[in-house]
Amino acid sequence: MLFSALLLVSACSPRLQQATFVLLPDTQTYAEKFPEILEAQVNWVAEEAANINLVLQQGDLTQNNNDLEWQRVQSAFKRLKGKVPYVLAVGNHDMGSAPGKFADVRNTELFNKYFPYQIMATLPAFGGVYEANKLDNAYYLLETGKHKWLVLTLEFGPREKVIAWANEVVTKHQDRTVIVNTHAYMYSDSTRQTDKDYWRAQGYGIGKDTGPDAVNDGEQLWKKLVKKHPNIRFVFSGHVLNTGVGTLVSINDAGLPVYQMLANYQEGVQGSVKGGNGWLRILKLDFKNNSISVQTYSPYLKEYRQDEAHNFKIEHALLKPGKKK
Repeated sequence: MLFSALLLVSACSPRLQQATFVLLPDTQTYAEKFPEILEAQVNWVAEEAANINLVLQQGDLTQNNNDLEWQRVQSAFKRLKGKVPYVLAVGNHDMGSAPGKFADVRNTELFNKYFPYQIMATLPAFGGVYEANKLDNAYYLLETGKHKWLVLTLEFGPREKVIAWANEVVTKHQDRTVIVNTHAYMYSDSTRQTDKDYWRAQGYGIGKDTGPDAVNDGEQLWKKLVKKHPNIRFVFSGHVLNTGVGTLVSINDAGLPVYQMLANYQEGVQGSVKGGNGWLRILKLDFKNNSISVQTYSPYLKEYRQDEAHNFKIEHALLKPGKKK
């Protein structure tokens, strides 16, 4: 009930024309080696809950998909219950036939054990799932002031049948601005992932599946889902190494801009320290002035990144759902 109250307060506050989302990418190294950094991130979110509308996590919650790491992740996110809504994604490190097997098969038993449908479905903003009792593909409905949102969180390498389901969900909610949250979509050169890039879902064991179970990369997801709907306006992802960041604005079939962002700070990303040193992203949407500001902050270090790739503003953004021409 507390989250419902928060929504009501938000709807009556002077901040009607603003929304703040926190992106919490690939926490895998924290779960494996530095749980205190994940705790610092989540504690900061809990402390700032009155100023945050939503937390979006982009997958690879764990490094080795084992019970110890899942216990650490579960313990951290429990602190947000009743304070701020959060949405999780499944990454390639969160699935497999056994701990340490990364997406060789589409098995997410431990993810669904530690974040069970029976509990997650009772939280305010929860909308529904693709598969019964599984959180791998789910949608959430919330409001920030007068602005209505649909958040779709999709599995690593979304299957053909999952994309078909996602199209149906978006079509039923044309009055809502849609955010797609998924593990792999953008590449570090600020383009969508294609067959020319590393770390595509097709390169893992699940990539061998065919027919309705065939996986899709970023470019395929764009063509089959994102660009087709006037109200899908944001896509957030992680997964990719190199610089770990990328930003792309593309025009959909309705002539509206779609804001696509990659952020990843895990071990293996250039310059990474302690698996990312707690860097997270803060997105502030200003509906009155049509702008999107992006800041990168570490609650662990208690400092902001100042370089342009991590601290920037998009002016003249079109943030309303829009209608088909």
